[in-house]
Amino acid sequence: MDKYFGLKDRVAIITGPAKGMGEAATLTLADAGADLVLVGRDLAPIENVAKKVRNLDRRAEVIQCDVTKHDQVVKVCEATLKNFGKIDILVNIAGGTGPLGKFSWETTPEEFDQIINLNMKGCFLTMKAALPSMIEKRYGKIVNVGGTFGLRGRALRMAYSASKWGLRGITKSTALEVGRHNINVNCLCPGMVDGPRFKKVCAERAASRGISVEEARAEHEDEYALRRISTAQDVANAILFFSSDASQNITGQDLSIDGGWVI
Repeated sequence: MDKYFGLKDRVAIITGPAKGMGEAATLTLADAGADLVLVGRDLAPIENVAKKVRNLDRRAEVIQCDVTKHDQVVKVCEATLKNFGKIDILVNIAGGTGPLGKFSWETTPEEFDQIINLNMKGCFLTMKAALPSMIEKRYGKIVNVGGTFGLRGRALRMAYSASKWGLRGITKSTALEVGRHNINVNCLCPGMVDGPRFKKVCAERAASRGISVEEARAEHEDEYALRRISTAQDVANAILFFSSDASQNITGQDLSIDGGWVI
């Protein structure tokens, strides 16, 4: 199986590598053999994850970067090429939620711009910076993490939904452009992922409905074909698939990891 899923001697840049699905993806790729460049604004949690990567006998370099800043993203790729010699994999996990519970006409221009910049422009900039070296090497795997609200509209989440729909367009158009260079570009679309944020959602539903948190969770589970909430590891496994040669003939695709919510 290592022939297909192993990442020995591969070098991966991961944005948003330290929280929830980010940490799970980081450790999963390291366990598969990849050396990692871990990128984000808050270095303390990233350094903690980097220590775990090094305990797996893999290299981990931590670089502070705001992915919405072109010059900072360019420096990340330059440092990766200098220290590792190549960029094989780019995983874009960094993102935000945008305004919550607001009608479209209540959303401010500033709120809209902020989430579009982070969820769309951030991925565009990292891809723009990484692709020239991938094209030169004639090898690359790019994994953009979107969301199921980019597959279905969502009331009171217009700005976030727009950013994830847009990311799908960026993914598909780029996949068409770079396929001839042996580069795969795909988009993962997680649904609800078990963790602090999901627990908060359940608590809010419980309070508004006058039910227990356990009942609120059960209601969420009933919305999914498999009757269970995705875990961070579920998402990490899909990231590994798209980062490996097991997916060598798949590009420009959206993969939902949602227990069967978007069918």
